Amino acid sequence: MKVVIFSTCVVDLMFPNVGKAMVEVLERFGCDTYMPMQQICCGQPTFNSGYVKETRHVMRNEVDALMSVDADYIVGPAGSCVNMLKELPFHMRDDDPAYVAKARRMADKTYEFSQFLYRVLGVLDAGAELDAVATYHRSCHMTRLLGERTSPFALLDHVKDLKMVPLPHIENCCGFGGMFSMKEPEISRQMVDEKVNDVLSTNASVLISCDPGCLMNIGGRFNRRGEKITIMHLAEVLNHNVDMSRVRYVGEDSRAGDDAGALQGADRKEALV
Repeated sequence: MKVVIFSTCVVDLMFPNVGKAMVEVLERFGCDTYMPMQQICCGQPTFNSGYVKETRHVMRNEVDALMSVDADYIVGPAGSCVNMLKELPFHMRDDDPAYVAKARRMADKTYEFSQFLYRVLGVLDAGAELDAVATYHRSCHMTRLLGERTSPFALLDHVKDLKMVPLPHIENCCGFGGMFSMKEPEISRQMVDEKVNDVLSTNASVLISCDPGCLMNIGGRFNRRGEKITIMHLAEVLNHNVDMSRVRYVGEDSRAGDDAGALQGADRKEALV
C-alpha cells in the first residue's frame, strides 16, 4: 500500500519528531511511505486571512505535490490541515476545471493519521505502551469540520498502562485558531488559560492531541506560566515501546463493537459533544 505523507508546515518546522513517529507507525503496519519534497503549505493561514486569490497558487502547488506519486492514500498528522486539503476542491471551484477534478481526487483519498489507522487499516491496538496519566485535547477543526470524534479515543483506549483522565470542557477551543491568536491575542490568551486550568485539574502529566498547532499553543502557555506538562502527539504515543505481538484489529477485540463502544468509557460522553 502506497501512502503519501502530507507533512504540514507546523510538523515540518516545529514538531519533526511527530512526522518521524507517524512514518514509523505507518511503515510498521505495512505502508510504503513517500514524501514529496515539492509540498510547502496547504494555504490555510493566508486563505483564512482573506487572501483567497493570492493563495490559489499555493493550493495548486500542494495538489501537484501530493498527487505527484500514484499512491493509494494521503495521510497527515494534523486534523486542521487535513480538513483544509479536503476542502480544497470547494475553495478552488472557480479555478481550472481540470485542477478542481485533480483536487477532488486528492481529497477523496486524504486522511488524518488516527482516522487512517482506525478506519482504513482497522487498527485498534497499535502495540504501544506508555506508563503515564494523560488527558486528551480534542481540536475544533478535527472534530467539528473533519468530523472525527472516535478514532483517537479508540486507539488511546488500547495503549498499555496508559490511564486516560477525561478533560473538563473538552469541547472548548484552546484559543489558537491559527490567525485568530494573532488577531485577537487577549481573547486567545484567556481561552488558552482556561484550557491550561482544565488540563491542570486532571492531574495528568501528559497532554495528548492530534493537532500540533493546539499542542504548540497549549504547551507554550504552560511554559510561560511556569507550569509543567509533557505534550505528545498521538503518533508519538502509538510509537512508544511498541510490542507488535499486542497488535489487535477492529473485530478482534471484544471491547471494540461499534465505533462508540471502542471509546474509553470515561470519555464516551465527551467524544460525542
